[in-house]
Amino acid sequence: MRIGRRDFLGTGSAALIGLSLKADRKIDGSFVNEAAGAGHLLRDHKPFSPAKKTEKIPVVIIGGGIAGLSAAWRFHKRGFHDYLVLEMNPQAGGNARWGENEITAYPWAAHYVPVPGPRLTYVRELFTDLGVLQDGVWNERYLVFSPQEHLFLYGRWQDGIEPSVGLTQNDRNQFRRIEELFAKFRASNEFTVPLELGISSKFAELDQISFMEWLRREGFDSRPLNWYMNYACRDDYGALSTNTSAWAGIHYFASRDAEEKGPLTWPEGNGWITRRLLEKVGPRVRTNQLVHKVIPSGHGVRVHAGEVEYSAEFVIFAAPTFLAPYLVDGFPQLKTFAYSPWLTANLTLERFPESAGEASWDTVFMDSPTLGYVDAMHQTLRTYIDRTVWTFYWSLAEGTPTQNRQLLLEKDWDYWKEAILHDLERVHHDIRKCVSRVDIMRMGHAMVRPDVGSIFSEERAWLKRRTGRLFFANSDLSGISIFEEAQFHGVESAQTVLAKLAGTK
Repeated sequence: MRIGRRDFLGTGSAALIGLSLKADRKIDGSFVNEAAGAGHLLRDHKPFSPAKKTEKIPVVIIGGGIAGLSAAWRFHKRGFHDYLVLEMNPQAGGNARWGENEITAYPWAAHYVPVPGPRLTYVRELFTDLGVLQDGVWNERYLVFSPQEHLFLYGRWQDGIEPSVGLTQNDRNQFRRIEELFAKFRASNEFTVPLELGISSKFAELDQISFMEWLRREGFDSRPLNWYMNYACRDDYGALSTNTSAWAGIHYFASRDAEEKGPLTWPEGNGWITRRLLEKVGPRVRTNQLVHKVIPSGHGVRVHAGEVEYSAEFVIFAAPTFLAPYLVDGFPQLKTFAYSPWLTANLTLERFPESAGEASWDTVFMDSPTLGYVDAMHQTLRTYIDRTVWTFYWSLAEGTPTQNRQLLLEKDWDYWKEAILHDLERVHHDIRKCVSRVDIMRMGHAMVRPDVGSIFSEERAWLKRRTGRLFFANSDLSGISIFEEAQFHGVESAQTVLAKLAGTK
């Protein structure tokens, strides 16, 4: 079961030579949603053609991910329509994009939202608008069906992802003790979602050490427990516990109810939310718009995208924050923002593997460097399912982000297809007889990662100050890339803009 980094990521030798000889059927596929080329034009400061026309618009939103669409949703609800959303990619949604084939819709990245508690007023307001929450009751159609999660370990399946099979008494004691510690942190109300509802300097010292260092300091040496803590960091942060702020590692467990129902999910994951938002604000969204220059002044902001210069009173910068130094005139280089590279793949299955066991929504293999897969057909109401799509997740966490971004781009589709199938066939021995297509999306800067010292950084505090005419709204402002943080910053920025527009009038 143990597969090391060299088996997957070795660049010095052909780590995957010969794997293609095992193929039992022709497997088609390609890279999809490729955006590195456009991004590298900005990175390399390539010249762009001057604008051929000017459009005046009170508000421009840069970035059509969840933060940008949430700002647009707030404008829409307040009856304000004098804005545009400029999205670089052909499809809006960012990490909440989706795809679709003749079998089902499926996610390209984010695939669920934990059931929001009463403090998450913006999320609950949105889900009320979308019919997910009706008269205070969650629509069961959107709560994940059972069985929810399966973990493969020690040659067998178990329910749930937290290891419970093959534990020693010492392992069990450590799992119990760490949950008691997380419960105390949870009771402090410092570890909240969104972060700004509770965060203070009370536990700021935890941001100065790694999660792994905290675990060792507290005496947690259980191998299954440390695997699970590492899995959590990979899952939400695209990092290992050795690279993750201890504050962020604790936040993963202490920010949610210990026994929460849910989560909420759809065949296309959070793409379902994107689709519903676009039904409301789609006419104000312009895709294939690569913003290449932003010039703020005391009187407004000029935004250059393609051959158009947009003259705006206010701009909401909802794109990933690392782009700001390349776009915004006079913007300083950022020092404490790091981003994790990811690879996701959608595998079309003509039948289920013989070794799949009882199909679950989320499936994970212990000790794999990947995060496993989710089944897009799990939420179907059909009584018989013969074909499906699995969305496979892989955060490249070993090594530095720069090294892994380079690896992501250097290796071709066949390399990554073989690496994915190689991981799966350790458990699903006949996977190559089942898969007809593997489509892969590479994201060099998929999500901000909460490195040691990043949560309480001065840069992040500075970017959250909503002054002037340019406001930042990405989940990067929290240091944690999750739906609720993106939505919070999008809505808050929109409300700030509306207040300022009212003030100018």
